[in-house]
Amino acid sequence: MPSGNRSLRPVTETNPDGTIAWRSLLSEAADSLASVSDNAELDARRIVEAAGGFEPSELLLHLDDLVTTRGMAAFDRMVQQRRDGQPLQYVVGSWGFRQLDLMVDKRVLIPRPETEVVVGLALDEIDAIGAKQVADLGTGSGAIALSMAVERDVAVWASDISSDALAVARANLAAIGRAATRVSVVEGSWFEALPTELRGTLDLIVSNPPYVGDDEALPTVVADWEPGLALFSGPEGMDSLTVIIHDALQWLTPTGSLVLEMAPKQTAVAAELCVQAGFVSAEVYPDNSGRDRAVVARRRS
Repeated sequence: MPSGNRSLRPVTETNPDGTIAWRSLLSEAADSLASVSDNAELDARRIVEAAGGFEPSELLLHLDDLVTTRGMAAFDRMVQQRRDGQPLQYVVGSWGFRQLDLMVDKRVLIPRPETEVVVGLALDEIDAIGAKQVADLGTGSGAIALSMAVERDVAVWASDISSDALAVARANLAAIGRAATRVSVVEGSWFEALPTELRGTLDLIVSNPPYVGDDEALPTVVADWEPGLALFSGPEGMDSLTVIIHDALQWLTPTGSLVLEMAPKQTAVAAELCVQAGFVSAEVYPDNSGRDRAVVARRRS
């Protein structure tokens, strides 16, 4: 039954019979979150969509619908979580990434636009070499691996050392339909997770590894909520990148490529490490903000 009786909510926001519409809650959430969010209106919209079970394109059609008891409870819970500082993506439980709607929570990093650019670079490499078998190391939510499987006809190996992260990746895998049959999810540290028979057979290796220095300061919303295992990697943040670069050649085909995401300050060093490891070339690519973000190393000329 619809319900909107809220003793603490101003009477002007409720209907005469005590019910309330989503339109009022949208306004209330924006006001409530203004002091804790840089984009309170967006946060409010996403919370109302999630609480009401609406697709983004549907919200305007349902703003005058009455709020159910279950919807009210979900709305109150999510607004409070956001006010407590929890990232919006974790509050609503999912986030868009390229063609995917990914489940996300505190077990995995929040998918970011920079990583969408990295996927684009990976797809370019797939097309250039006609790749058939690829690997995503440190898959987290599965954003990179599942995007490659959905957008290209390739076999994908998705690995992570965190069993919690792999539980999220498997949940997202179940939602991509037929493309899921081309994805294998394996647990372990970097290349140790992969079957040994894959050595020398991978056309492409992609990774968004941890690349934050151990003592590097992060925004509170990141440091307090996102998993440290997926963020920090040694004094300069280069430990994981170095391992992947050092070992990649023995897993790649003679025409294979390596695509890595990292911090802007690391790209020049990582590109040089790739050349020293034996790659024919290593190019640095920017993200959508124009900052150096990825290195693509190729075995072929």
